[in-house]
Amino acid sequence: MAPLADRLGASLLLRCDVSRAKELNALFEMVAETWRRVDFLIHSIAWSPIEELHGRLLDSSPEGFARAMDISCHSFIRMAKLAEPLMTAGGTLLTMSYYGSEKVVEHYNLMGPVKAALESSVRYMAAELGPRNIRVHSLSPGPMPTRAASGIEQFDALMGSAVERAPLHRLGTPRDVGTLAAFLVSDLGANLTGSNLFVDAGDHIMAH
Repeated sequence: MAPLADRLGASLLLRCDVSRAKELNALFEMVAETWRRVDFLIHSIAWSPIEELHGRLLDSSPEGFARAMDISCHSFIRMAKLAEPLMTAGGTLLTMSYYGSEKVVEHYNLMGPVKAALESSVRYMAAELGPRNIRVHSLSPGPMPTRAASGIEQFDALMGSAVERAPLHRLGTPRDVGTLAAFLVSDLGANLTGSNLFVDAGDHIMAH
């Protein structure tokens, strides 16, 4: 991440394992000390033990399921709680989901129920934080070649079928996701909250 941070002129680059409360708390303490307030937060974290991700949901272990849920879903709630007192002028919280939360996507397995919980958390937090003018959304990109996606079995085939099926016959890109995020955190998105927004060239509207 360091070369990217240098290119952007980032004043902070901090290591943070969200499963370690000490590291997460230290990150927000440093943010508070440096900037005093937070305008937006983007949670782009998902993790599952590889054997759980590649196996059937029925065969998932209590420990593996709980760890995937903790890192991929509950960490967003923990981050939101730490960000809330710093969002003194309101703000926006964003997280990343996927269509496999709503429909069964082959090889997505354990992450489907985890992302469904994440999307539900977005709606509840949007309701709870609305009075403080804090907006909450999930973004749902279609399949795109990223490091996170490389852990899903037969991902190349998934991307190929998405291009074939989507009305725009292409994949979304990380830039598309960034553009939507920029809109949502700006004043242009001031009257939107609690949404799950797709960035998938229309793939989600088609029968799979």
